[in-house]
Amino acid sequence: MAHLDRLLQKKTKLKKEYRRLIEDAYNFRQTDHALSDFSEYKATKILHKINKLRFIIGDTKLQAN
Repeated sequence: MAHLDRLLQKKTKLKKEYRRLIEDAYNFRQTDHALSDFSEYKATKILHKINKLRFIIGDTKLQAN
């Protein structure tokens, strides 16, 4: 169960970072397009990690039952 808890904590941390990057991208959109694009790119990479964790956590929950 500790492994599942660590995965859930990591997912929460990644979601927080994703939201921050998306907000930064939105704020930079009017002033610095390069920073906006870079923040969006990093957010996309983090979203991919979140989706992987979502798949792993869902698979782990099925095995626990």
